[in-house]
Amino acid sequence: MPMLLKIVLSSFAIVAVLLVSSFLFSLWQSARLAARYPNIGELTDVGGFRMNSYHWPRPATADLPPLVFIHGASGNLRDPMAAFFEPLKSRAEMLFVDRPGHGYSERGGDSNLTPDGQADAIATLMRMKGISRAIIIGHSFGGATTAALALRHGKNVAGLLFLSPATHPWPGGVDWYYDLANTPVIGRLFCNTIALPAGLLQMDMGVRHVFSPNPVPEGYLDKAAIPLVLRPDTFCNNARDVANLLAYVRKEQPHYREITAPTIIITGDSDDIVYEELHSRGLKRDIAGSELYWVRNLGHKPDYVATDLAIAAIEKLAGMPRDLDAASRIVEKRIAPSAK
Repeated sequence: MPMLLKIVLSSFAIVAVLLVSSFLFSLWQSARLAARYPNIGELTDVGGFRMNSYHWPRPATADLPPLVFIHGASGNLRDPMAAFFEPLKSRAEMLFVDRPGHGYSERGGDSNLTPDGQADAIATLMRMKGISRAIIIGHSFGGATTAALALRHGKNVAGLLFLSPATHPWPGGVDWYYDLANTPVIGRLFCNTIALPAGLLQMDMGVRHVFSPNPVPEGYLDKAAIPLVLRPDTFCNNARDVANLLAYVRKEQPHYREITAPTIIITGDSDDIVYEELHSRGLKRDIAGSELYWVRNLGHKPDYVATDLAIAAIEKLAGMPRDLDAASRIVEKRIAPSAK
């Protein structure tokens, strides 16, 4: 056998062994992740597929309308829940949702590939949980779904709170691994073999990047169950969401001017994940009467770093008098970089 052919065959054999090993490792780790972060919600059939959510009923001491929380890319319902449940559990009925294909929600049909289909599913879930009207809180990718809810189900929306939203066209594309995971055949192979072990190695660094320049809260990864996104099906679903978002917002952004619900946007000037000058300022421009609070030294996670400001915004959307400019200054003072 010619030496070159031997080398080629040996290389293929090595690659095959590595892929099989990665596939088996991913199966094992997926089971471990599911055991480590079991479902704390309830699956509800919303018409052809089951959607997962955690529903907190209206407490006797409630002073706020129902609240619906929509997580961002790579997240699940535990992410906003870890930030908002404790401070609001005595004040409001709350619904934390796993967007279709995330957390423990099933993916459903092709309509769930984009925020408008996901918004329809959430609106159906709200009705099935007895929530006729709510303040919708959306972070990052969840901002596009929040905007879609307002456009398609305005009668169910009492107010909108956008936290570092991704809602407008941006220059360039997305990170290479989203496009790769969204590629037919090769993408599925990538999700089932390489994505999980590589993701585990990069997880801590990635989370630090999301929070930067602010510190990551202690125990965040476990409280928010972020590693669940590395399971092959969830990773592929997340990649498809992100890869499809740019084309979607190019089409939908002109319609944002039709949104009439009271709207507050909170963003930071140090967000390295989305361009706040395009998305948040774009929403302020497009939604008449909306309010934008732009916080210095704040990264991509106002839900954790500026929770008090977000809650004050919810209160203002509920009709309570709140000085959000003063609240923003308090946050800025708290997170200001230490003097050298």
